Amino acid sequence: MTEDQRKLCRDLIIHPDGKSQIIKEDFLCRFPSSVEGGKLAAWVLGDADRAQNAEDLQCALIIGFAFGFAPEHKDTLRRLVEADWHYSHEDVVTALETWPSPDTAEALFRATQWIPKSLEYDDSRALAVKAIWALGKISGPEAETKLEALARSGDAILRKNAVEQLERRRKTT
Repeated sequence: MTEDQRKLCRDLIIHPDGKSQIIKEDFLCRFPSSVEGGKLAAWVLGDADRAQNAEDLQCALIIGFAFGFAPEHKDTLRRLVEADWHYSHEDVVTALETWPSPDTAEALFRATQWIPKSLEYDDSRALAVKAIWALGKISGPEAETKLEALARSGDAILRKNAVEQLERRRKTT
């Protein structure tokens, strides 16, 4: 990705006033190959992963959040949960939340089991909490088993959030 393309991606970020510096139509005119069929082009995410380029990954995620992710991104995103070369773990978990399906449960669980170097300062365990909430949206025994294991965790934050998700799930069934 070129520096101009990275700038275009950063311009897509929606600011607190609800606006971005570029509208989607202008972005598509200037960087059309990054979007296919209204979704993030698979090559954008794949190239960032292969090159282990944290800035390009961040740009790929921005495009994905603006235009949508596709099922073919799921495998790459599952791998990225544990990759230590980037600092976008929370965004990767948010992207995985696009598919509340059993095949993302293991990756989300793994996101609760380690703290990336870029998040060592975070005593609130935001990545783990985000992953637990994403697990809570997945129906089926895969996610239930993971949440039950987290509910027995020695980490109070993990335990509390897992219990909340289990209780919420039981109220809705």
